[in-house]
Amino acid sequence: MLFKTLSFTAVAALSLATPAMAEDVTVTLTGVEARGGVLLASLQTRGEFMQASAAHADRIERPAAGILRLTFHDVAPGDYALTVMHDEDADGRMRMNGYMPAEGWAMINGDSLRGPPTFDHVKFTVTASGAEISVPMSYPR
Repeated sequence: MLFKTLSFTAVAALSLATPAMAEDVTVTLTGVEARGGVLLASLQTRGEFMQASAAHADRIERPAAGILRLTFHDVAPGDYALTVMHDEDADGRMRMNGYMPAEGWAMINGDSLRGPPTFDHVKFTVTASGAEISVPMSYPR
């Protein structure tokens, strides 16, 4: 009986994990610099925004300079924020220089930020057919 319960629970969880209308989101990051470390990228819902985990995330070890394309699969329609951090020292945290990032980063509308980001300022919409976005990386000089 326990096996049947566990099996049903696993099947139910799998059916909830991937919505029927989920599609791909392709992100093009421009201006990536070869600074070692790891590039961390995630799509975050309003509830996940600026948290350590997200349902859709990618990790690129020692990214090369230039353009980097990422594809997030099975993304349900809705509003998301893209957060990207080039964690040069691979410590899992954004180093800061006062109030400014001391490592590379990217967000939608990042060039217009004049303070901490809000979800509404950096969000984009994923439709039933997915989304394609291009975002420039920002690096401290």
